[in-house]
Amino acid sequence: MTSCYRLLPSCLLVLVLSACATGYGPGEVRAGMSAAQVTELMGRPTAVHALAGGGGQLEFARGPAGLHTYMVDLDPAGRVLGWRQVLTEENFNAVPRGLPVNELRRRLGPPTQVRSGGWQPGEVWSYRFDSWACQWWQVDVVNGFTGAAAYGADPRCEVHDAKVPL
Repeated sequence: MTSCYRLLPSCLLVLVLSACATGYGPGEVRAGMSAAQVTELMGRPTAVHALAGGGGQLEFARGPAGLHTYMVDLDPAGRVLGWRQVLTEENFNAVPRGLPVNELRRRLGPPTQVRSGGWQPGEVWSYRFDSWACQWWQVDVVNGFTGAAAYGADPRCEVHDAKVPL
């Protein structure tokens, strides 16, 4: 029984260090690493996507505000080819009308918010991203395909019940 108590501090230290090993971004991810090594560094992926040619893509959507989603591309052997942060204006602007939502999800990861289109049919998918203007990107999704898209003010930046002197 006393030997178990002597090991307890060592076991706790291992648990704490392994929890700290999970990083927010893929800064330490390098080409040639295995998918298991990436998962060890970044934690469990939010999704795994198949790529043409037999490769794969590990998705790491970060939050809680959802400003970053990292995609790690893997070759057919499961080795890292590279990684990128996909929530960017360049990527949003490259989304065409009529794109299937499964492809949108593979390109950008999960939306921050999905809501009914209101008077319009379908849904509106909203993506937060790192923007100096505190914007988010929104796209209409109707019958499983993208429609119109635009940038708008991110509601997290709105000031509620502000009393402004006249």
